[in-house]
Amino acid sequence: MAKVWTIGYEHAAMPDFLAALKGAGVEVVADVRAIAASRRPGFSKAALAANLAEAGIEYRQFRALGTPAEGRAAARALNRPRLERIYAGQLTLPEAMAASAELADLCGTRRVALLCYERQPACCHRTLLREAVLPEFEVVDIYP
Repeated sequence: MAKVWTIGYEHAAMPDFLAALKGAGVEVVADVRAIAASRRPGFSKAALAANLAEAGIEYRQFRALGTPAEGRAAARALNRPRLERIYAGQLTLPEAMAASAELADLCGTRRVALLCYERQPACCHRTLLREAVLPEFEVVDIYP
């Protein structure tokens, strides 16, 4: 059975984050944040890509698979039904459909970890994404 990994960097230090990915044998990090910026040192797009490259891990951004602002607000408010509704709509956009197909192809040939901020995958849209786009994949959640 094909596998996909997920990882959140909330409360993670970069060395622990990289060690967790390497320990799982991840080859590619698929950044599924709508905005690939972070207040956490090393986790904004350019710095993250550089840190991953240094560790021998490829970085790919899938911005179209991120949660729109109203979905992020719903997640912060712990309104899961609203987040699910908003994100389901996001996945019907043409750019998200194209990105979903690209991600599915990538996951079929490489060891890919879906990346977002939240530590707990159940609190994050990456679980909704995985369920919608990669339903046949076994999931392995990584906790740095």
